[in-house]
Amino acid sequence: MNKTKNCALAFAALGACAPEAQAQDIKLKPLIDARFRYEHVDQDGVADQSDAATLRVRSGVQASTGPWAALVESEATIGIDNHYNDGLNGRPLPLVADPQNIELNRAQLRYVDHHVTVTAGRQLLDLADQRFVGPSAWRQNEQTFDAVRVTWAGVPRLSIDATYSWSARTVNGIDGTPARPQSVPGDNWFGLASYAAPVGTLTGFAYLVDQDLASLQGFRLSSQSYGARFAGSRTIAKGWKLGYVTSFARQSDYRNNPNRYVASYYLAEASLSGKVLAATGGYEVLGADQGTALTSFQTPLASFFRFQGWASKFTTTPPNGLRDLYGTLGASWKANGPVSGYSVSATWHHFDSDRLSQHYGDEIDLLAQARIRRTTVAARLARYAADAFATDTTKVFLTLEWSLS
Repeated sequence: MNKTKNCALAFAALGACAPEAQAQDIKLKPLIDARFRYEHVDQDGVADQSDAATLRVRSGVQASTGPWAALVESEATIGIDNHYNDGLNGRPLPLVADPQNIELNRAQLRYVDHHVTVTAGRQLLDLADQRFVGPSAWRQNEQTFDAVRVTWAGVPRLSIDATYSWSARTVNGIDGTPARPQSVPGDNWFGLASYAAPVGTLTGFAYLVDQDLASLQGFRLSSQSYGARFAGSRTIAKGWKLGYVTSFARQSDYRNNPNRYVASYYLAEASLSGKVLAATGGYEVLGADQGTALTSFQTPLASFFRFQGWASKFTTTPPNGLRDLYGTLGASWKANGPVSGYSVSATWHHFDSDRLSQHYGDEIDLLAQARIRRTTVAARLARYAADAFATDTTKVFLTLEWSLS
């Protein structure tokens, strides 16, 4: 479905409920946010360094009346300093996947009533922890989906979340190439059923990913994953909370994927947080099958920046799989005055293969951040030290982000 059809769908449906709208006020909500980011990349094996200064602006409006809401939002990314490889321009520089772009980011219609929410059109999908499906919000061009999503919570503690998506709109933007396309068609089905107990929420899930584009790895990123996730927290002392997450899934080939494979996924994570200090430790495994390319556990629709380090060395799982042992120490505190809050953190990753006992490398990620009214200022450093996979890489990020909401 193209951009025009999506917009037509949203506004035609809103117009269909005009008789009801006459009896109710139509509320308009402006949507504006902007982010400037400078990203510097120094990567061994590449003679020159990348310097990417980009500005991303999203603007739109949401109109709502009663149970109906229609939303339209544009997205534009401008390159201020273009000394980098954006994935499309072919420059012999380290990759910073933020190409210049202007496009329709979202165009959706939503209905909410009687414990049911239905969203149709181009939309964000933020499912569970975004390990399988997410908006890739770190990239300047957001990942959205042409989809219909239905959620239901008509029974206490039980919820159902089901989505059919016929197109994934990637971070590559309007100038996408066959290997890095603007969008990927396919019959994608995502389903989650959750039960919230006092000790945590148990979720069963199914992610059927259909990457129906021959130029994109020859259909080899199509997969079906079934599993469960349990997440919860509890107070263990005054001012201290213990959090815990565990997950397991099995993945195999799907639809036109010519590979035949089965791979497993495991996650175990615990966190301890107080009023200021917080610590997290975890172990995540994306398993391998026989060591053939793209037969390890893959999550092509994930929000990758949230997982396995900010150096982004593992957006495609290596043939021998990946094991990530990680830990984070952080602190955050509120303040009076124009700066309302500060946070700092340090994260360490130890990367190994799932088979053949290879040590891929280690990574340190550092963050310092401050909130100034509606603006967030952040500085990040990522340092990947390679052993048996990829090359030494240092990344520096400086970000200034502003939102109307």
